[in-house]
Amino acid sequence: MRLFSHSSQLRKVLINMIGICLVVFSVGMSISYGATTVDLHTVWQAVFQFSEGEQAHQVIWELRIPRALAAVLVGAFLAVSGSVMQGMTRNPLASPSIMGVTDGAAFMLVIILAFYPAVSNVGLMFASFIGAGIAVTLVFLIGSFSSSGLTPVKLALAGVAIGTLLRSVSSILSLHFQLERDIGFWLAGGLDGAGWNAISLLLVAGVIGIVLALSIAKSITVLSLGDDLSTGLGQNNTFIKIAGIAVVLILTGAAVSVAGSVGFVGLIIPHITRFIIGTDYRWIIPTSAVFGALLLVNADLIARIINAPFETPVGAITSIIGVPFFLYLARGSGGDRK
Repeated sequence: MRLFSHSSQLRKVLINMIGICLVVFSVGMSISYGATTVDLHTVWQAVFQFSEGEQAHQVIWELRIPRALAAVLVGAFLAVSGSVMQGMTRNPLASPSIMGVTDGAAFMLVIILAFYPAVSNVGLMFASFIGAGIAVTLVFLIGSFSSSGLTPVKLALAGVAIGTLLRSVSSILSLHFQLERDIGFWLAGGLDGAGWNAISLLLVAGVIGIVLALSIAKSITVLSLGDDLSTGLGQNNTFIKIAGIAVVLILTGAAVSVAGSVGFVGLIIPHITRFIIGTDYRWIIPTSAVFGALLLVNADLIARIINAPFETPVGAITSIIGVPFFLYLARGSGGDRK
């Protein structure tokens, strides 16, 4: 039995190491390919032997590296948020995009840009946190109106309804205040505005959010077995849920403030991770971060080359993958399961 346990742990470590290697390779491809292709040797020189006189080095260092790093961090944040949401609610349809969290964060960004256009990047990130919190509150309030309680599909429907409403209001406000160019990439989802300042803010949010997520990972595993069982084991479920919501708000708010409404990463990745890794959230959370980073880096690369020299919103790429996945899960969840 002990040998089997060690073998299982080694397999999980190996999967994560392979995932990290694929992320590094994908980041290299993302930096190399764009409006113009740069060979990997030049990328290596730009990173380790930077020369200000080389235009290619400047493009790589100022534009492509921060964009690739932003894709890594945003993908990881959304995947971790989704895994925490699904573990806490035992809802296979829970994710920041389905539950309206990303739309709530984007909605507050529109409000801030409309009335306080000179706000700093830090201010935009805090506005995203507030918007995400408003969306979560509205979704759970509406979902709780049902006499039969909060089933997975009802929560998802409430999230889609709130998300659609907030997205529509955001579009109206952006048109009224002529913010289409400023807010367009946030509503569609994109990483073309990511710079080193954004990376700094993402790193701060990531340290806080992911460390908090890892600290409650074991408790989420117990909570995912059911409220009654976890309470019987002496766990303070209220505290765990508050901490989990804080993780979602911090990570999703930070991700949306940089990349906008990138959907379905937090829905797809936790399911794939559980299928490969198992049900222990001490492994699900870090592995989801790796797979989420891998998905978004490659989605961003596809978004840049699929219609070159023009860019396709990265949110469109993740939606093409995510919508069929969501429909499959919704069909399997049933309307009356709790």
